[in-house]
Amino acid sequence: MSTVVGRDKEEEQLTSRGLEGVIAGKSAICFIDGKLGKLVYRGIDIDELAENATFEEVVYLLWYGKLPKLDEINSFKKELGENRDLPEEVISFLKSVPATADTMDIVRTAVSMLGLYDTEADNPSTDANWRKATRLLSKVPTIIANLYRLSNGEDYIKPEPKLGHASNFLYMLNGVEPGEMARRTFDCALVLHADHEFNASTFAARVTAATLSDMYSAVVSAIGTLKGPLHGGANEDVMKMLGEIGTLSNVEPFIQNKLQEKKKIPGFGHRVYRVEDPRAKHLRKFSRLLAETIGNMKWYEMSEKIEAIVKKEKNLIPNVDFYSATTYYYLGIPVRLFTPIFAMSRMAGWTAHIMEQYADNRLIRPLSEYTGPMGVHWIPVENRK
Repeated sequence: MSTVVGRDKEEEQLTSRGLEGVIAGKSAICFIDGKLGKLVYRGIDIDELAENATFEEVVYLLWYGKLPKLDEINSFKKELGENRDLPEEVISFLKSVPATADTMDIVRTAVSMLGLYDTEADNPSTDANWRKATRLLSKVPTIIANLYRLSNGEDYIKPEPKLGHASNFLYMLNGVEPGEMARRTFDCALVLHADHEFNASTFAARVTAATLSDMYSAVVSAIGTLKGPLHGGANEDVMKMLGEIGTLSNVEPFIQNKLQEKKKIPGFGHRVYRVEDPRAKHLRKFSRLLAETIGNMKWYEMSEKIEAIVKKEKNLIPNVDFYSATTYYYLGIPVRLFTPIFAMSRMAGWTAHIMEQYADNRLIRPLSEYTGPMGVHWIPVENRK
């Protein structure tokens, strides 16, 4: 860190590249202890939630600060189910996008369109914002599943209101209801990705919300931020790497060559965690169980071998993206949907943070450390060299 120069004493602050280590605000939603590998939603450890909670229960917890009672969760699930279908104009858009369009660009544009057809889009009341959060959480899975179907010449599948959040997505994607293991695996994956404190996309959403812009604009800011390869997309890169390696026997030479060339191995390391990402162990377990159930251990065994090599050579541990890649792949989810699914899950956290920002708002306007010249004077155009 360095001290900002050229400021009054009252304005003098420490600066940090990438805001690393800087506390940018207060939040009661999520807590991370990177040294101990702890992730907590509203006081409840992620391990307890991963083992016991449904995604809907976790959303309720993130939004309202408590676990729902039976009547509350039943009512919440009903409300989510009733809000899943899309405006016809958004469906028409999904049918019209060029085949070369980036998947995250399609999601970002479709979400922006949802705001155009929501009569409450610019209603800033708390009740209206909770209704918008519900619509966003409900409709984004429909966008993601059907953009893939329509791009492959398949029919639009209407959401099924009676299915749970995870089951409904897999149903819309594949046209059949998932089995219990697939449902539970995907449901847990959504729980694990639901929030992660002031990560780049969440912070972008809060910055937009802090201007008192509408919720759709804040979420679009988050989606645009997630599109960046330094934030989203690592699990896509993991699966592409596995495909490039091809066989278990090729793992050792491939990874050793990458390490010798000082190239990053996707799915390893984290900006916050200094020990194992607490989410990774759950996805490792599900990847193995799915591999055993399907009878195809190849991708899991390759991942396990990569993990051992990278840990031995670089002392790096997998993050949440590493085993989410094979978990999603075993579930039959296309690789191009991996990052959009991140957005689908993180919609829970984004909207929770947006509402928290609205509730106790102050415009987010940091200072910068000026590094340019001083004392430069104007030169008429005819005298410039």
